[in-house]
Amino acid sequence: MTEAAASEAATGEAATGEATAGDAATGEATQGEAVTREAASAEATSGDAAASDGTGEDATGGKAASGEDPTAEAATGEATAGKAASGEAAAGEAATGDATAGEVADERPDDDVAVDITAAAGDAGDGPGEVVAGGGWRHRYPVAARAVAWGTTGLAWALVLFALLMPNQLPAFRPGEFARLPGEAIFGAGLLLLLPPLARRVAAVLAGVFLGLLTLLNLLDIGFNEFLGRGFNVVLDWILFDDAESYLEDSIGHTAATGAVIGVVVLVLAVLVLMVLAVLRLSNVMARNSALATRTTLVLGTVWVMFAALGVQVAGVPVASKSTVALVKDRAERVRKTLKDEKEFAKVAAVDAYGDTPGDQLLTGLRGKDVIFTFIESYGRSAIEDPGIAPGVDKTLNSATKRLGAAGYSAKSGWLTSATYGGNSWLGHSTFLTGLWIDNQNRYRTVTAGNHLSVTSAFKRTGAWRTVGIMPGVQKNWPEGKFYGLDHVYDSRELGYKGPKFSWSTMPDQYALTAFQRLEHGKKHDKPLMSEIILTSSHQPWAPIPKTIPWNKVGDGSVYKGIQKAGKKPADVFYDSTKVKTEYGKSIQYSVKSLTDYVVKYGNKNTVLVFLGDHQPLARVSGNNASRDVPVAIVAHDKAVLDRISDWHWQDGLMPGPSTPVWKMSSFRDRFLTAYGPHPGSSTPAPKR
Repeated sequence: MTEAAASEAATGEAATGEATAGDAATGEATQGEAVTREAASAEATSGDAAASDGTGEDATGGKAASGEDPTAEAATGEATAGKAASGEAAAGEAATGDATAGEVADERPDDDVAVDITAAAGDAGDGPGEVVAGGGWRHRYPVAARAVAWGTTGLAWALVLFALLMPNQLPAFRPGEFARLPGEAIFGAGLLLLLPPLARRVAAVLAGVFLGLLTLLNLLDIGFNEFLGRGFNVVLDWILFDDAESYLEDSIGHTAATGAVIGVVVLVLAVLVLMVLAVLRLSNVMARNSALATRTTLVLGTVWVMFAALGVQVAGVPVASKSTVALVKDRAERVRKTLKDEKEFAKVAAVDAYGDTPGDQLLTGLRGKDVIFTFIESYGRSAIEDPGIAPGVDKTLNSATKRLGAAGYSAKSGWLTSATYGGNSWLGHSTFLTGLWIDNQNRYRTVTAGNHLSVTSAFKRTGAWRTVGIMPGVQKNWPEGKFYGLDHVYDSRELGYKGPKFSWSTMPDQYALTAFQRLEHGKKHDKPLMSEIILTSSHQPWAPIPKTIPWNKVGDGSVYKGIQKAGKKPADVFYDSTKVKTEYGKSIQYSVKSLTDYVVKYGNKNTVLVFLGDHQPLARVSGNNASRDVPVAIVAHDKAVLDRISDWHWQDGLMPGPSTPVWKMSSFRDRFLTAYGPHPGSSTPAPKR
């Protein structure tokens, strides 16, 4: 059957709605025609020199090149024998836009790259049900198609380069970082050019997934560095997402927190999908223009080697980049160290210099004293020394020192280097109390699952104290209380608070101390009291902040409803670098004043207070290069208590000075047990075997 006859038959039969054998109008292939129904790029078959793929050359021009009458074919909308009907690809042509049999892909014009405007593996046609003159919108609007195709390819390149060059810390986001030439991209391009079509697509998908995961891990590093002063640990830190969700729910409410979680899930999926599509796009473009792609890859590879050998830099950053390889190696090394640390720390935790010390030889220098250990949330060195924060905090500390002195108390203060930064307060608490450096969740689990002696459990071992915990930040069962030797733990559910939450903080510090007085400290006991109190009002986001009120007005906390309502909104404070420092300082002032006022009002001659910060606030407040130091102070009415630590060389008063000694937080336990043991000032006793 000739092409003209087929065209006439198709036209006549289309009017009656019937389809005959060999009729192309029904979408079936005629005898001798091989029509595929795949969405492809409508490439010309063997012998057809036209490339109707959106490069600006329409179907008419392509047919004219072959000597056929384009007007007649456009009128019927049908292709000649051996061509794809209705703009569909010829038999033997891959749906991904690879060259057909007998066609050499790299002989096509270089700007044919503009044909493929999908983000995945080749063009999708206009659909089998849409037959339009010229083969679809790309042929009707070639300029727009070319622009969309080039724009899509450019976006794909941008995504891949961003993934390869992206720093994992916010301060490193500088223009020079993105002016580099990533060696990993050159190597990947060369590999994709060498692979056959199927293997190339598989490799492209895997590369896209890798780049997506790399981007997500870098984003996690940025977040962890901003909030915790360290990168994300792929072995240990997954458990912290549950804490993050709880923090969001406590801070912004259940609905908003759920929305944030959904947003994060969508972001993760979008990053993975877009990276895969981007690499597939670039892979297909290079395959269709393999000659040009090969030459470009060789040139860029040569340039990269030359720049690397000469050490060429832009804005202090090497142009020849291999940062992705370095990041992957660093992350693998961190995983190795984490797994190794798990085994080694278990051995360290099993050795305890005071593990077998009898109770009657512990804390003899504090017998008869009511000892209060208090952690003030995020109370770091920056609160005392940062010019934007210190004036108000220093004034509060000096004023509190005077009030305590007027009430007959003395104080000494020093610095401790915390095991954590910006968050994970429980790591700071456990480091201080156990004398072990606990800087990750695995170490925390290991030590709290054992029987290593803590400062608080030492009081328990003596049998001379009742031991309690006041934990307003704990909102569910806390099995660690047994490890810390606490006879009873009062969590947020047992403190009787009827007022509003202050963002994450479940209750104001002044209320928590009032509850402590009502439930334990104000009652008569047959022995002294040792208590551990966690104050939370200085927890981020530092808005709204409670105000101190007369102690007899605290009641059940209902009085705080008006104070909370009149306070500032977290969103108005947390994201403003100036306001967040100011409000952080105010929160520390509130916590310190509440605590010291409590001692002045409810303390007595046997009161001993040890209070400290658990960690520095996050980098937005403390600065990117801040230390991990926190203030610590001991307050006592009996001067003999402070005489026992005279060799510590701490500063008089509540505010340590710039030259005051700095110790690792993990050294406090042994120093404290030694100072207040039977032989004050002696060296730490050797472990008993």
